[in-house]
Amino acid sequence: MDEIITQPSAAPVIQALRSIGYNSQTAIADLIDNSIDAKATKICLEFSYNEGNGSIKIIDNGIGMDEIELQTAMTVGSKDPRDKRERDELGRFGMGLKTAAFSLGKRLTVVSKKDSKLSIRCWDLDYVSKENEWLLYKSIPVDIALDFNEIHGDNGTIVFIDKLDRFCGYGTNNIVKSGSFFSKVSRIQKYLEMVFHILLERELLLDINGNQLIPWNPFLEGNPRCYEGEIQYLQSNGKKVIVTPYVLPHPSTFNKRKYREAGGIKGWRDHQGFYIYRENRLVSYGDWFGLFPKDAISELVRIKVDFTNEADEEWKLDVKKSTVTMPEDIKVALQAIAKYYRQLSHEIMLYRTRASRTGEKVKGSLNTWELNSDDNISNYVLNRNHPVLTNILKQLDDGVKRKVNLYLKLIELGSPNNLLKTESMVKQERQTIDENQKKMIIEYAEILVNSGMEISLDQISESISLMNGFESIEIYTIKEIVKKEVVANVKF
Repeated sequence: MDEIITQPSAAPVIQALRSIGYNSQTAIADLIDNSIDAKATKICLEFSYNEGNGSIKIIDNGIGMDEIELQTAMTVGSKDPRDKRERDELGRFGMGLKTAAFSLGKRLTVVSKKDSKLSIRCWDLDYVSKENEWLLYKSIPVDIALDFNEIHGDNGTIVFIDKLDRFCGYGTNNIVKSGSFFSKVSRIQKYLEMVFHILLERELLLDINGNQLIPWNPFLEGNPRCYEGEIQYLQSNGKKVIVTPYVLPHPSTFNKRKYREAGGIKGWRDHQGFYIYRENRLVSYGDWFGLFPKDAISELVRIKVDFTNEADEEWKLDVKKSTVTMPEDIKVALQAIAKYYRQLSHEIMLYRTRASRTGEKVKGSLNTWELNSDDNISNYVLNRNHPVLTNILKQLDDGVKRKVNLYLKLIELGSPNNLLKTESMVKQERQTIDENQKKMIIEYAEILVNSGMEISLDQISESISLMNGFESIEIYTIKEIVKKEVVANVKF
């Protein structure tokens, strides 16, 4: 069969790579991954505004690259994602250095030192687009001033990105102001403190413009009130997945500053969910992956999920290393784990249940509401053993006590949370009424009949059918019960 080698045109491919979907935070994180893979223990980032003609510089003390290694690193698609990775390696596609840099600016210069020997390469996208060829400079352009002495010792690398059209509007009519530029830098810092918190808690030193990053641990490990659940081990296509659930303390245990810090960059509500880690690096956070909705009552739950780089295909890790898809073969197990700890969050949020390290739950005796649940349904009921209520009921005769208890039941059924359970409002095809429902219909109808109000059988039946807990019962069925048990001898 005849065949021909076809080389893609440089200009359109380069422009496509620039739009792969990075934002400034994920781009900088991807660039830092390269330094970590190079065994760097210290990484310094410098963001320079320079009246809108700014630059981003990353200096690391990693093992550096020689000429051949640097040429490979600067070649688009230099790695096959199917190749086996070294343990702890963060890279995957051989694209991150180029695509992350191009998403920020139009020129990427890399100076690397290995065993005291310097190697240099530079991509200038204006030049590539002009010539429509994959032309890579082997020296630094004359308008770039880099101090090679910033690489201390015999090994290390400088990544320099300028012509920052995507980051700060260079070369456009929309150059960002200095304040906006450094606000963006501040957001990047907070993001990196979260994404690399495990490595920062160990030995990695990372600073931005001289400010050392402080790890932000989303699980508040070390807080004595934080509950760490049992570690569980799952298998996805034969590859190990480690799951560690956490339930944070009730917000009332924090002062204002600590509460804001614990909420994270997106706030308490949006930080609930699964936290997916690959080789101790956070790749996805604050997401229930469609298994549950986000709600205020579950905002204490953060579940750590760890997988290794050999499971990249199962998790469908993207080029940016910021998006994953939960494998189908562990979805049910993760849903069951999350359901249990969301329940614990509900108890803590609603009536201050406190979970001990051993898993024992201690519930206060003065709570006015309690969660009544089984595998099929959950709803909130009044604490009928509350000392104030029991004291009141003791002082009432049986008739009044019965009416009070009926009213309390109506309060339970009409609580805002129970009212929003729309699945209970759908009319059932087969009318099945248990004895408790029937008894309540009769008692409520008797009170209405004896209230002295002018009210018809139809009005009584409609009133009951609209009450929470009875919406699924047809009005005709309610009317028959009321007619037979309550108003057989009453003329309407």
